[in-house]
Amino acid sequence: MSPPPLSIETLAARLPAKARLIGVDLGDKTIGLALSDVERRVATPLTTIRRSRFAKDAEALIAQIRAHEVFALVIGLPLSLDGAAGPRVQSTRAFARNFAALDPIPVVYWDERMSTAAVQRDLIANDVSRARRAQVIDQMAAAYILQGALDRLAGLARQAASAAP
Repeated sequence: MSPPPLSIETLAARLPAKARLIGVDLGDKTIGLALSDVERRVATPLTTIRRSRFAKDAEALIAQIRAHEVFALVIGLPLSLDGAAGPRVQSTRAFARNFAALDPIPVVYWDERMSTAAVQRDLIANDVSRARRAQVIDQMAAAYILQGALDRLAGLARQAASAAP
């Protein structure tokens, strides 16, 4: 049986001092990936995997995990605006469950409501062409998701430091 996803607080307690995370934006046609620096301050768009079948998608994700020596995945959870879990959330959880059977890397879900819309607005505001937006939107959405988790992890670290005697 695969391990359940961790809470962000549990991940924070388990993180080594220097460790990278990968942010994952699971779409129907693509998987956007973003990578953190080892201090977990900045999320940078990494790549986009064109989806085909699960085994091939998982193999590509595992290759990125190994290449960048990643400690954990932060997977965007596409809740609806009212917080309900619809079919896309079920699909995301199924992907994570199936992936956990292949790789024991820790997984954290991160609320990704409005991530793609926010990134799309930023790209349009910066006058990025439609063609270029299509090329980078998924990995930029993954960076948006990952940056949210990194910011929360930093907040938890500050709380822990201020609570220490």
